[in-house]
Amino acid sequence: MSENRGCATNSLLFLLIVFVPLVGHIIESVFILEDDHSSLGKVFWLLIIWCIPFLGPFLYLIFGQRPVNRARVTFGQPAYNPNPYQQRY
Repeated sequence: MSENRGCATNSLLFLLIVFVPLVGHIIESVFILEDDHSSLGKVFWLLIIWCIPFLGPFLYLIFGQRPVNRARVTFGQPAYNPNPYQQRY
């Protein structure tokens, strides 16, 4: 079956196999650098992601991400603080 594929198909498959994980590693590296880890923690996670090709990013997504401290969304409440001096009609 492989003899039926042309050079272009083999080249595209090679590029897909190499560059899709590479792009994922770069995106995840940006996530790590923006996350609220210590410097040693960032280096640790970057080493894990780049040294363990498929398992490293998965481990970071499961164990490494920290929750973002944002205000909770409560349904039925305004998302802004209304002016108490404003008259409501």
